[in-house]
Amino acid sequence: MAERRAGFLATLRAVLWSFVGVRKRHAYDEDARTLDPRAVIVAGLIAGLIFVLTIVAVVTWVVG
Repeated sequence: MAERRAGFLATLRAVLWSFVGVRKRHAYDEDARTLDPRAVIVAGLIAGLIFVLTIVAVVTWVVG
């Protein structure tokens, strides 16, 4: 029987929790079973890009 794959919001939530660095063991095990590695990489790149662009925008606003 095939495992049900996690959706986009679940993948994004796992990526955002990984940015913080805090995750319960049960949630980590659940993510390891259901997340698609390619989706995690894409979500991580998108979240990282948004984070960097937000920091650049805030610095530009403060300095400007």
